[in-house]
This record gives sequence, structure tokens and C-alpha cells, in this order.
Amino acid sequence: MAKGPTPGHGPLAGVRVVELAGIGPGPFAAMLLADLGADVVRVDRPGGAGLGIDPAHDLTNRNKRSVVLDLKSDEGPARVLDLVERADILVEGYRPGVAERLGVGPDACLARNPKLVYGRMTGWGQDGPLADRAGHDIAYIALTGTLSMIGGPDEPPTVPANLVGDYAGGSLYLVVGVLAALQYARAHGEGQVVDAAIVDGAAHLATMIHGMLAAGSWQDRRGANLLDGGCPFYGTYATSDGGHMAVGPLEGRFYAEFARLLGIADAFPDRWDLARWDELRAAVTERFLTRTRAEWTEVFAGTDACVAPVLSLTEAPHHPHLAARSTFVEHGGRTQPAPAPRFSATPVSVRTGPALPGADTEAVAADWDVPGLRPTPRD
Repeated sequence: MAKGPTPGHGPLAGVRVVELAGIGPGPFAAMLLADLGADVVRVDRPGGAGLGIDPAHDLTNRNKRSVVLDLKSDEGPARVLDLVERADILVEGYRPGVAERLGVGPDACLARNPKLVYGRMTGWGQDGPLADRAGHDIAYIALTGTLSMIGGPDEPPTVPANLVGDYAGGSLYLVVGVLAALQYARAHGEGQVVDAAIVDGAAHLATMIHGMLAAGSWQDRRGANLLDGGCPFYGTYATSDGGHMAVGPLEGRFYAEFARLLGIADAFPDRWDLARWDELRAAVTERFLTRTRAEWTEVFAGTDACVAPVLSLTEAPHHPHLAARSTFVEHGGRTQPAPAPRFSATPVSVRTGPALPGADTEAVAADWDVPGLRPTPRD
């Protein structure tokens, strides 16, 4: 069912966004803008995206509306420019040069709307030797050195799903960029292009680590450092039932509580004796294997030992803390992460389910005053 503009709430209420349909970080960035209250119109292509899931289950298209336009047709680019004329932000995730060839590149869009913020989401960026090459999250974080930090010392690097590259290094940096550019456009009346490259964002995420490396407090190898699993009191341990516990008591008073509750306080009084870290790790491993995950969760409950059970995706929504905060919500029969962050004066929420391709054409044509979106009646 077509839907009109969602109620004006959220800090971005009144902001209009055009999203040229893609996969991965672009849609997620547009979802975040929509979660924050923006009116996001997704321009879907006929036939859908190449790696897309069933649109009815694609949660990254929640809180949006959809129209279908063929950008390779004579009328498609013109209709996009009609939307651009009325928009504040455009988000696209094509390879460099593709939007230009389709007639909806930055020059064409900014000529139509000089205040537009044109957000470009790519893996390699708009220039450089690899700019025109295909790629995915894993390759981007590989070249930046980020992937090299994740995993055990004697194992290949561990793939962190596509969270570190696509979403942390990509989507979130694009959102920061377009909102910063929107602030500038509103203050100075001048739009601009935001080049959000996953390689740039993924590299930037490791800024603190590079500082530690320069200071000599980080070794350039996996599993040998304080925060990468090399430290025996910052990592994960298996329990007797095949579950896992996450351990992170870095501060002295937290570690003392951890060691007491685990039952190793007398055996290892100096946790900073690196020569005994292997011995300490073995002792921690042995202790955790004596009880189930649930039993250890009970042992550490209500303490500052900085220990938590490792929950699965389906278990997480039922954790008492997350349930109390409504970190996960149910909408349309689907349990999903709630919009984040939270705002005291302009609350955000999941307002609508995933936008189905083309379902909102009539409503968008009316609300954005773009009558050309409506299909031409056939004789």
C-alpha cells in the first residue's frame, strides 16, 4: 500500500533524500537518515538489485518510500532530476563515472539544485588506481590493514561479517559527511559532493591503533596486543556447554573482581607479568570450562568484573537489559534493531516496514510535486 510522508518527527524531519538503489552500505546509510526522520525516496531499478533479498524482508529499506525508474530510458534521468530539484541530499553507490553516464552525476544534479548534497558511496573512492575496480568489504578492509588485526595469531585473519568495512567504514562515514555538508549548504547556500570511500573510513577507524603503533605500545601482528585477543583478560572463552563468555576487565579494580569470582586471584597476583600470560590464559580457559554459560552469567551478574555472555543474533533481543531499553523492536512481525542513537526532543522510531519497489509512486509524485513520476496512461 502506498504511504504518504511519515509524521514529522525525528531530528531530520523535513529533510528530503533521494537514494539511487544499490546494495550494502548505500541503502544502510539511507536507512539511517530515514530512521532519523528524513523523507527518503528510494529510486529502484526495474528488476531489482543484483544481490538483493526479498524486498519485503529488506530491513535496510524501512522508513523509506520507493519509486521505480529506468535510468537507462529516455525519461528516467529526467525524473530523477525532478526529484533532485526538490531534495536536500542524494545518495548513490555506483562505480565512478556510472552516474555521469546515466545523466544523474554531480554536475547535472548540482546544476539543477545548487544546494544539493551529493553523497557518493564506494569502496575504493572516486579516484586512485583501484577506483574503477570491483570489490567488496573484505578487500577494502584488507588493504587498509584493518583486517590484519582481527583473529588469532596462528590463524588466518577472521572476517568480521561486513560490519567493519561496509557499515562502519562506509555507511556511517557517508552519513556524517552528508549531514556535515547539509549544515554547510544551509549556512552558505552551496551544495557539494561527498566522496565516502570504505577504504578511507576503515583506515580512519584504526586511528587510535596507529597512535599506539607509533608509540611502541602496539605490535603489528595479530593476537599480541591488549585489545586484539593477545591479552588473557580481554577476549572470549568457551564454557562447558559450548557457549562463550566475553572478558574485558582492563582496569585494576575490575580485574580484581574478575579474578576473585573466577577463582584465580591467589594464583596470579601480577596480571602484567607478560611472561606468564600464556599460563594465565590457560588457567582462565580451564576455569571457564568448568561451568555452563548460564552458570557463569549468574556468577558475574551484578558485578563490575566486565564479563558478559556471548549471545547469538536471536538471543540478543531477549536479554533483560536490551529488552528494558527496547534496543530491539518488533514491527510488522519482524524483530529488528531499533533506530539509534536516541534523542530527548525529537524521538525516532520504526515507522514503516521495508519499502516495496514502486509502491509509493503516486504518493511521492503528489508530495514532491513531480507529476512526471506517474505512469503515462495507455490508449
